[in-house]
Amino acid sequence: MNKIKIVTDSTLDLSTELVEKLDVVVVPLAININGESFLDRVDIDPVEFIESMSRSKELPKSSQPPVGVFLETYDRLGKEGYEVISIHMTGKLSGTVRSAESAAQMSNTNVTVIDSEFISKGLGFQVREAAQMAKQGKSRAEILERLQKVREHTKLYIMVDTLENLVKGGRIGKGKAFIGSLLNIKPVASLEGAEYTPVTKVRSHSQVVKFMAKQFAEDIKGKTVRGVGIAHAEAYELAVKIKESIFEMTGCQDVEIDYTGPIVSTHTGPGALALMYYYE
Repeated sequence: MNKIKIVTDSTLDLSTELVEKLDVVVVPLAININGESFLDRVDIDPVEFIESMSRSKELPKSSQPPVGVFLETYDRLGKEGYEVISIHMTGKLSGTVRSAESAAQMSNTNVTVIDSEFISKGLGFQVREAAQMAKQGKSRAEILERLQKVREHTKLYIMVDTLENLVKGGRIGKGKAFIGSLLNIKPVASLEGAEYTPVTKVRSHSQVVKFMAKQFAEDIKGKTVRGVGIAHAEAYELAVKIKESIFEMTGCQDVEIDYTGPIVSTHTGPGALALMYYYE
């Protein structure tokens, strides 16, 4: 049986230390800001990006890795004796998974490409499970079956703190944003079936904490929690409050908090936060 290597992209929002420990190969997306192009988490880190974005009049633009980069990665791993499972952010938000699929068809390496149907830590959950199973010597079929279960039992809720980036990105009109800003509205949405689905609107961070913790408690009732994470764009204090509220309501204390990368924060803007978890 061949060894299996897990490949993913830079939107997974796992710490560098964990990625190295799992021995996962991360192919970075590119981000263009103020006429300059950077490789996500290679040439620019999340904090530097937020600072640059706040000074930019135009919304940064992201682009998926070229097919050639995936092809080189797959061919190299094949020569090292690996089969590849390549897991990526939802194809509804990026062409990354399509790039990976094109490269897989061209490569001599045995590559299976997976659309995680999630972003950020929702993607990270699947990558971590797959990498751990690969290290244990599990088969491709066993890993793929497990990933399907993880996808089916993952929840993602995201809160946008400012509507400015949604306006710049053409996702809402200026009139709606103006009214929303006057009312201090903070929209909360879920990612269901890879679709961004509005769930509720809150008007304060305390309401965000209350909603997120309550939703988590309801979803995990009678279930075993396998992983919980919060990804944020300059919203660390709010993330900590949600983590504390989750512990108070459920006793669950193993909640990872990480800074989200440029690809997600471009669309959400500073102050955004997402709570993600999966269970059995």
